[in-house]
Amino acid sequence: MSDHVDRRLFLGGSAAALGYFFTADALSATRAAETPSETIRVAGIGVGGKGQSDITQAARVGHVVALCDVDEGKRTATLNAKDKRSKEPPLSESNPKLYTDFRKMFDEIGKEIDAVTVSTADHSHAIASITAMRLKKHVYCQKPLCHNVWEARLMRETAKKYGVCTQMGNQGSAENGLRRAVELVQDGLLGKIKEVHVWTNRPIWPQGADAILKVGAARAAAFAALHGKPVEVPKPTAPKGINWDVFLGPAPVRPYDPAYHPFAWRGWWDFGTGALGDMACHTANMAFRACELVAPTTIEADATDVNPETAPTSAKIKFAIPARGDKPHQSALTFYWYEGVRGQKKVVPPKELLEKLLKPGQTLSDSGSIIVGDKAILFSPNDYGAQFTIVGDVALPKNLTRPEHLPVNGKGDLGMKEEWAQAIRENKPEVAYSNFEIAGSLTELILLGNVAIRAQKKLEYDAKTGKVTNDPAANAYIKREYRKGFELAEHA
Repeated sequence: MSDHVDRRLFLGGSAAALGYFFTADALSATRAAETPSETIRVAGIGVGGKGQSDITQAARVGHVVALCDVDEGKRTATLNAKDKRSKEPPLSESNPKLYTDFRKMFDEIGKEIDAVTVSTADHSHAIASITAMRLKKHVYCQKPLCHNVWEARLMRETAKKYGVCTQMGNQGSAENGLRRAVELVQDGLLGKIKEVHVWTNRPIWPQGADAILKVGAARAAAFAALHGKPVEVPKPTAPKGINWDVFLGPAPVRPYDPAYHPFAWRGWWDFGTGALGDMACHTANMAFRACELVAPTTIEADATDVNPETAPTSAKIKFAIPARGDKPHQSALTFYWYEGVRGQKKVVPPKELLEKLLKPGQTLSDSGSIIVGDKAILFSPNDYGAQFTIVGDVALPKNLTRPEHLPVNGKGDLGMKEEWAQAIRENKPEVAYSNFEIAGSLTELILLGNVAIRAQKKLEYDAKTGKVTNDPAANAYIKREYRKGFELAEHA
């Protein structure tokens, strides 16, 4: 192997490419024994969509005792689903108890539950997870960890207070390529880090006026404004089998409309966190870990179609990250986020940077991340940071000066559940690589971007108090008002 990294050397997920070799014995040594001392009894809260794979994978490391979803149809589909790849029997063979309200589930069978998966809409992540943790249940929660900055801090605090084992579902965390990238950056391969750039092709659901005009009442108002006469629009009701009250959860009451549920809730501030919340916990994850990022001192956003109801149609966000220590990867830096389409063009990093990274004729990936150092640049053209190229004439380290290697996993989404189960069996919360101490900090950083979008001004943030200091009105976006029956206590 050459002593220097080729300008276009692909390092990806292959440990061998870095001169590190892992045998089957070495891999198994990093994990706990597969046989638990006792079965982990798991309940799924939100089991449609991504929730289906979360609970079916949890069934491979535990025993599913309950399924809870506001949509009975999705719950039934998950109950009877067959996974052809794993050849596991459907969950119906476990005879789990069925619910549409997680509060009722905990009231009735809380003592029969050891752990939960939470894969609801974003706005219910915190209320479901914190309720579980206060009952000393272990929690696997989908990304983003929660709906707002205050909840991110409370989730972190609650997990620590109750000593439960937690994991956020940003499955790139289990990829060996991501873990190797973290090691290389922290070993100083890129030199002093100056910038981080992360982009996504989201939103792929309606946001802005496009979303608002899909709501029946808004369509009627628009027609009246355009044509000077009212139009009757049928008032939709929640389909049979949907518990709309529990779907609303902590959000203000509003009538059911198919413009909100299913899936499109992501673009509505009451329920979702927009493109930033939906994807940055994946795409910014590697850079966040590698550079040990913390909450920003300032945030400013340039967004289009900003309105009180939905996330924007596009955004560029700039986070000023302070120094975290004396090592090169801990230097003060600027983190840039890009999303959506503006005019006819995707919002992406600057052309002059991309020209250094793309080969002639190569197109930019739909999502990815870039870490710019003063010696070299790391370029990852995918959601998870698991494949990457080092651009620059830098020496490949024969041995890392970083004191320890991160344990290998390499099993993606299922590996996240296995790692969580290992943490539970060993009673070691730190074994889960995306535990809420890490995931809460990542989510706090990310969701501050939404605060800047909504405030429409440059904000100054105090990470000690969790407050915006130069615009008190912006703190309304740090923490929401909670509907009766779905309140959260101020502290864990």
